[in-house]
Amino acid sequence: MEIRAMTVGNRVEGFYLLRNALSKQASNGKPFLSVELADATGSIEGKVWDYSGPVSPADIGAVVKIRGSVSEFRGALQLSIERIRLAGDDDVYNVSDLVPTAPMDAGAGWQELSALADSIADPDYRALCRQVLNTYEERFRTIPAAKSVHHGFLNGLLMHTLFMARTADYLAGLYAAVVDRSLLLAGTILHDVCKCEEFTTSPLGLVTSYSLRGQLMGHLVLGAQAVAKTAEQLGTPEEKAVLLQHLLLSHHGEPEFGAAVRPICAESELLSCIDTIDSRMEIYRETLEELPAGTFSRRIFSLDHPVYRHN
Repeated sequence: MEIRAMTVGNRVEGFYLLRNALSKQASNGKPFLSVELADATGSIEGKVWDYSGPVSPADIGAVVKIRGSVSEFRGALQLSIERIRLAGDDDVYNVSDLVPTAPMDAGAGWQELSALADSIADPDYRALCRQVLNTYEERFRTIPAAKSVHHGFLNGLLMHTLFMARTADYLAGLYAAVVDRSLLLAGTILHDVCKCEEFTTSPLGLVTSYSLRGQLMGHLVLGAQAVAKTAEQLGTPEEKAVLLQHLLLSHHGEPEFGAAVRPICAESELLSCIDTIDSRMEIYRETLEELPAGTFSRRIFSLDHPVYRHN
């Protein structure tokens, strides 16, 4: 049964992706497992009562087979799981049913993004952008852009970056008197490139956790370091290298949102705005996709309010 089709009272048996798992203890002292299960259509929380293993948080990212029923808890659907086990080599299931993928042609998307990188007029920014992008190409083309907040599906980083690059290309023309298109486009294409280093992924390709460097430094700092290293190899003029690093370090806008520094040039300000626009519109897209017309969603944590789907 697809997760999006589940309703209260359904009996469920099948294979799902173990997106998250926590071993906990109930008030009566007995252990239980709290899980988040996912397939290509959505995700659902679940509980395995009076359970201490063998499935554990160490198995996040694996495929599990479960049997249980759908109930409701605090207004949200929840699975009461009676049996759970890891999928074995002899089990038959379709991976594409379990792993959400970006609603786009990834090959065509990569070609378009590459063409935008090649269209950067300034030769220093173009060479720097292309070399960093080529370094991370294999993972960049496939990994999600996040664990869960937005673009948390295969090819999500590519989709997020491409949509932002399209927007940056348009706005650079609109504000040509203020914005250096070459700097803005290079910064946009590379702004999240070191999520390739920040994330660890499951065998199916979804984000399961953060690498040591990802946790201690984050993709903004890792990206700035990658730009600095490549700029040194290419002999990029210092000011250009530093400006591009500034865009990567400041694209989250404010320190409370993870920015290392605040944007203080037109291109960094615009990049931060474009990032906010694309991430929030994707959150709306994912929410509206499962929301009947004329209804409100639950409160969306990353937006801090519910979403209304109008007729």
